Amino acid sequence: MKVFLKNEEKNMAETTHFYETFKPEHYDIYIDINREKKQFSGKSTITGEAQAKEVLIHQNFLSIASVQADGKDVPFAVDNDIQGIRIDLAKTGKVTLAIAYSAKLTDSMMGIYPSYYEVNGEPKQIIGTQFETTAARQAFPCVDEPEAKATFDLAIKYDEHAGEMILSNMPEKREADGVHYFDTTVRMSTYLIAFAFGELQGKETKTKSGVTVGVFGTKAHQANELDFALDIAKRSIEFYEDFYQTPYPLPHSWQLALPDFSAGAMENWGLVTYREAYLLLDPDNTALEIKQRVATVIAHELAHQWFGDLVTMKWWDNLWLNESFANMMEYVAIDALEPDWHIWETFQTSEASMALQRDATDGVQSVHVQVEDPAEIDSIFDSAIVYAKGARMLVMVRGMIGDDALRKGLKQYFINHKYGNATGDDLWQALGDASGIQVGDIMNTWLEQPGYPVLTAAVKDGQLTITQQQFFIGEGHEAGRQWKLPLNSNYKAAPAILSDHTAVLGDYQALRQTNGQPFRLNVGNNSHFIVKYDQTLMDDILAHVDDLTPIDQLQLLQDYRLLAEGRQMSYASVVPLLDRFADSHSTVVNAALYQLAGNLRKFVTPDSDEEQHLQALYDQLSAGQVQRLGWMPKAGESNDDQLTRPYVLSAALFAKNKAAILAAHELFEGNQAQLPSLPADIRVFVLRNEVKNFGNAALFNQLLNTYRKTSDASYKADICDALTATPDTKLLGQLIDAFEDAATIKPQDLRAWFRGVLANHAGEQLAWDWIRNDWNWLEATVGGDMEFTTYITVISRLFHTKERLAEFKAFFEPKINTPGLTREIKMDTKVISSRVDLVEAEKAAVNDAIKAVIK
Repeated sequence: MKVFLKNEEKNMAETTHFYETFKPEHYDIYIDINREKKQFSGKSTITGEAQAKEVLIHQNFLSIASVQADGKDVPFAVDNDIQGIRIDLAKTGKVTLAIAYSAKLTDSMMGIYPSYYEVNGEPKQIIGTQFETTAARQAFPCVDEPEAKATFDLAIKYDEHAGEMILSNMPEKREADGVHYFDTTVRMSTYLIAFAFGELQGKETKTKSGVTVGVFGTKAHQANELDFALDIAKRSIEFYEDFYQTPYPLPHSWQLALPDFSAGAMENWGLVTYREAYLLLDPDNTALEIKQRVATVIAHELAHQWFGDLVTMKWWDNLWLNESFANMMEYVAIDALEPDWHIWETFQTSEASMALQRDATDGVQSVHVQVEDPAEIDSIFDSAIVYAKGARMLVMVRGMIGDDALRKGLKQYFINHKYGNATGDDLWQALGDASGIQVGDIMNTWLEQPGYPVLTAAVKDGQLTITQQQFFIGEGHEAGRQWKLPLNSNYKAAPAILSDHTAVLGDYQALRQTNGQPFRLNVGNNSHFIVKYDQTLMDDILAHVDDLTPIDQLQLLQDYRLLAEGRQMSYASVVPLLDRFADSHSTVVNAALYQLAGNLRKFVTPDSDEEQHLQALYDQLSAGQVQRLGWMPKAGESNDDQLTRPYVLSAALFAKNKAAILAAHELFEGNQAQLPSLPADIRVFVLRNEVKNFGNAALFNQLLNTYRKTSDASYKADICDALTATPDTKLLGQLIDAFEDAATIKPQDLRAWFRGVLANHAGEQLAWDWIRNDWNWLEATVGGDMEFTTYITVISRLFHTKERLAEFKAFFEPKINTPGLTREIKMDTKVISSRVDLVEAEKAAVNDAIKAVIK
């Protein structure tokens, strides 16, 4: 981190990372935790090399009792401005520091903290940890930077009672006098240290190579809820050992579900922690979509055990080295483990779509981003850019060099940097050496530049021409950026890589006759750009649209949507195309279709004639599919049918289709005594329909009480979705009152509830008032969480009127200089502003187009 001091002269001089003052080699860490008092004390003994006579050691929220160097007291000063301790030494060189301290357990889901849950109505808690990015310093004094790798001996004491277990990165080697001692770790970064203890249950197995794999959770869950994760974790490790051609370097791999967890999961080396919803599931009644999500989360975290843990980015500016790669590898792994899932289709509907949307706003961060301040470090964890765009970038690399060169390059990368640190250039060097391609030269245009291009393909004076230009949604500053683009064209006349602004491919008529098919770019949708075809080329594509693969049909709809969002074509011109895709049996096509249809909702006012016309269009699009698929899953039906059913049922209910509303109501009435056992694919629609169209206070309170008691994360999410849809403002006010009641709504789950009420026209004002009135409470409760800024993002995705834009600015602009919030506030102001302009300009035309296509 950059050290910020009070006067300008010192600020200019003091810009070192702590690692430049002290290089740790080994830690002996002792921590004594008292859950009843919510306190802990400890001693951090660090052996290393002092690079200066004043060394800097991180701490945050710790009370430092004493500091010794080689057994003797030395002067020190706690400097909270830099989250550190300044320690004066007599000399430089090898030294052992011993720092005694005490602190409080947090309720922020960072550092060392309790997770709360119930078993048969009895309150319980698990103690766990979350140290990424800069919270290890809340647990023990350390040099809390990725490059400061060391080995660790961990000793934990706690107010233990019978029936509890403790887990950590390494196996426990002994227990004496209530202290649990763990084996020495391999050389690793502080943010990957982890431990947890409490009344846990677990299941274990072994990989082919002898690694012990375990899944653990609280006893609030059924034992069989651990089985799916255990199978995926075991097979993922086996896959990665083979793919990376590098053994898993630890004796075990524990997967632990924590009842309170701010993120989705965390790759602590040997003890991966998860939100319960992303690890545990009912094997007999879980939607395929949820199984896929859990599997990819597990595969993502286990990809990190090599890419991030064994080799770690040198500093947080290369966070993409961890996250982009793991994000790609989760799909590579699950595609190998469960080929029938066609998981790359999910990549197209989630990661690709999210990256293209976010990356089109001027001011977006690049994948590689300079960062120093701890609050800013947390803010760069942008799921659409560092995760999704970065993964697309690596998919492009994989496509260019092939799997053989990828595996060869990764093997060498791990050999060169294992137990150490690396930068992006190190990865490009290894992949370039393995493939003979200047990978870095191509990929740095994607890594260092924000945004992406739109390629205009046109016939000019008989010549087929392509031109690249940066694409913006909303106002954008044209900076003359160019990218090296893997074109993936179906015409050989197109270059493999477009490096120039413009390329002329030749006489169009001759090329069309030779190739015998419409000209297309980005076949497979794996390169990070969109295409705008002129009328001649687009008419040709549409005339042969049934010949396109589902992914290529998705791409067509995706590019239409983005071009309309970017005002490069009118939304009204897109509306007549929707019917052409309505009967597709492909999930990816339906995902793109209903995303585009969903974007039309911003052009209509709730409870207006325009909304009725849009509902009629939704009914027209979904009716045939609802009739084909029905409400209940059928034995032996395809994955596509399972995954398409939710799209069309949701559309039918939005359309207020009377048959759909009645069918859902009958399913509710027939299953009132066993609602959790309703098929998980449709349960949310049954519950939401009942609350929205047949609800009352008694049903509302019954479901809210069930939400408090159930440990089934999928069922809890369904109840949240249903209750936030009620049209009753009194009941919505009751929900708002529960936002700050952690016994009802855990802070980790609050964002989903807030979004649900905000997206409900009846609750929008209530939710907006709440977040403005109680912002200080929200900041105090989840402000240390790297996902805190996503509350702002949620608002930006929904607001679309001039009035709401003015209110958004009035509330958030005074907060624009708050560390960690600056980029998000600027970005989201632009997002809402561009949407308001779009709606103002095109509302009438879009509604006319909707009315015109209704049959």
